Formats: sequence, C-alpha cells, structure tokens
Amino acid sequence: MLSKSNAARLSDTVKGVETMTRFALAVLALASGVYTYLGVRGLLDGTATFVFFAAIIYSAAVSVAIYAFWTYMMRFVPLVTSASKRMALFLTMGLGCVMIVAMSSWLNAAALAGSAALEQHLAVTLEGYTADLDAAHANALSAQSLLPDVTRASERFARLAADERQSGALTGSVGSGSVVQLLTQMSAQMNELSSTITGSRAGIEDLFTRGTQHLAAMRELVSASGSVAPRADQFSTEAVALNAVIAALQETGVAPSVKRAADDLALGFIAPVADGGNVDLVSRQDQVMETVRASVAAQSAALSQAADEIMGQARVEPRRYQSLSSADAVLRYWSDFIPSWAGAMAIDLLPVVLVLVLMIVNDALRRETEDVGEADTVTAAEMLRAMALYRQMADAAPVAPAPYMPVVATAATPAAPPVSANPEPSADETTATPTTADAIITPIDVNQRKRSDGPGRS
Repeated sequence: MLSKSNAARLSDTVKGVETMTRFALAVLALASGVYTYLGVRGLLDGTATFVFFAAIIYSAAVSVAIYAFWTYMMRFVPLVTSASKRMALFLTMGLGCVMIVAMSSWLNAAALAGSAALEQHLAVTLEGYTADLDAAHANALSAQSLLPDVTRASERFARLAADERQSGALTGSVGSGSVVQLLTQMSAQMNELSSTITGSRAGIEDLFTRGTQHLAAMRELVSASGSVAPRADQFSTEAVALNAVIAALQETGVAPSVKRAADDLALGFIAPVADGGNVDLVSRQDQVMETVRASVAAQSAALSQAADEIMGQARVEPRRYQSLSSADAVLRYWSDFIPSWAGAMAIDLLPVVLVLVLMIVNDALRRETEDVGEADTVTAAEMLRAMALYRQMADAAPVAPAPYMPVVATAATPAAPPVSANPEPSADETTATPTTADAIITPIDVNQRKRSDGPGRS
C-alpha cells in the first residue's frame, strides 16, 4: 500500500507541476530573448529601423529555439530508460547547450556587462598610455643624468686654468699662457654642453605637463556617468593628442646632441702654440697641453659611452587606441566579469536542472510501480464498472439443468407416500426437503453454534 501511495503521489505531482514547468520555461526563453536583443543591437550597423527589426527577429528566433529545445529534452529524456539511448540524449543536450551559449549567452553577457566591459577597456588603455608617457618622459630626462659629469669637467678645467694663472701650478710659470687658454677653452665647451642639457629640461617639462592634462581628461571620461559610447569617442580624441605628446618627448631628448658634442671634444681638439719665453717653458707647456689632450679624450669617451647607453634604451612605441563594441569588450575581458557570464548562462541553461529532476522522478516512479500488481492500481471507478459488467453477464447467462441422479431404495428407506394431484408442501417440507438440484450439495452450517458453546473463535 505504501508503494502504491508513493507512486500515486509522484505521478500526481509530476502532472501538477507540468503547467508551472511550461510557464517557467517560457519566462526563461523570453528573458534570454530580451537580453539577446540588447546584446545584438550593439553589433549591427545601419539605420535605426533596420537595426531594430533585425535584432527583434534574431532575439525571437533565439527564444523559440530555446523553448523548443528544452521542451523536447523535458519530454523525451525522462521517458528513455536504455543507458545507451539516454547517453545519446545527454550528448545531444550537451551539443544544444554549446549552441545556445554560442548564439545567446555571450550576447546576454554583453547586455548585462557591456558598458562595464567598455569602461574596463578604457581604463586598461589609460593605464597603457600613462606608462608610455612616463617612459617617454624618463627617456627624455635620462640625458639630464650627464649634467653632473659635464659640470664637474667644466669646473675642473676652469680650476686648473685659475691655478695655472695664479700660481703656475702646471708649468711653473705664473701668468696666462697657452695652457691657460687651452684649459679655459675646454671649460667653455663643457659649459656650452651643460647649457644645452639644462635648456632641454624646460621643453621636456612643458611636454610632460601637456601629456598629464590629456591623461586627466581621459580619467574623467573613464569615471564619468552616462552612456559609454560618446565617452569612448572623446577618449579616442584625447588618445591621439597624447600620442603626439609622447612622440615629441622622444624627439626632445638631448642624448644624441650630447654624444655629438662629446665626440667633438676629442676630434676637434685644437691646442694652441706654446708661447713660452724659453725652450724649457715651451717644453713644459707642450707636456701640459698633451696631458690636457689626454684628459679631454678620456672625458669625451666617457660622455660618449654614457650617451650611447641612454640612446640604447627602448623607445616607446606609439600606442593605437582600438575601439571595441560591448560584445567584443566582454569577450576580451571575460575574466573580470565572471558573475555576469554566470548569470547570462544560467538564464539559458537552467532548464538542465528541470530535465534532470524530471528524469530522476520518472525513474523513481518506475521503480515504485514495477512490482505493483494490476489489481492494486485499479481505481474505484474502474472497479464499479467491472462489478456492473459482472452482474449483467450473470443475469444474461442461462441456468444449466441439474444432472439426473437416480435414487436407489434401501431396506431402511421407507416407501415414498403417494403424491396427490395438487401437492402443497408444508412449511417443514419446504424447509427440510431439498430439491433435486440441491440433493447433491452437502450444506455446512458455519454460522450456527450450540447455546452451550463458548464464544466463537476467529
């Protein structure tokens, strides 16, 4: 009785939720179609009317396809009991899920997270432009690191010239001669190189300020409210202007100029003629000027090598801003929008759970009813109809005559009394004398008992 009751409840419940299942499936298919419309609308180009009708037709096709597919799965999967056939249906259902994700789920994700994905794209691009501006600024300022060496060399030459003029520290002769002139000339060249490096700083800082202004405008566009499409257009305009600033920064670097000036120190070294009053002083002046030549050559080589290292730094490649649609942005930055992807796919694939529930319930229902006899599953109406049919058959069946049984008289058997013309049996004879048909049946009284007997036992 428990198996019967449980099986009946399962069957009634499955029938009861059928309407709700259809309603839920229709709502899910409609929701998927709506979000598919929002997603596909951003991918189409053309007039507003064309985009509207094209998106409506596509979304309607998606809704119908989803509803029809899951209706088929809910109808057939629970009824199939063969393992191979059920596995084939599962493979078919998996293929259908992949197709649903391909034609609908990613568009649903684009509708749910498209604006956020575009803002994410703008933010990532902004970070790239910020890094490019910083790198270009650093490359432009790298030549400023040569300024201390150039200034130090200029001061050294000027100090030696002063010492030679005041005390004859180099040649032993006080006064301004060829050595003082040469040292003063080298100091002046170093000062010119120092002025070139220092003068480039103002232009670099001006370009960097302009670049930071463009970056500030781009940050405001990323974080502003409202539709993201017009903000993306303004962002691209600012990106083009920032690229121009970055290119100018790379051309403003003075490292090539420093290298050329450093090479000129050694290649263009012009030593004055010794003007000493005697041969010994002239010899000492020539020795000092040769020492100055070696020092200038060493200083030139050091500056040239430093300039080569600066120019060997990687140049900043111009970054091209790439505009994306909302769907493309969702696909590119999918890892940042996993919750949106989960929601979009859940709308389309939630009926999988309903299919599995119906399959499990139908399997349980088959197990509950497989050992139940047919009589245990007959309803009251069917039983009443069967009883009425039995009564009709019993009333319509003819009564078969009783078989002839000859009576053999014995010695103890008295002779039968004569039969009158109109015999009327008495009440005792009617009760006690059996008919011919009943003579062959031995009655057994199972309901009567003696008064002295105890209560009946069951």
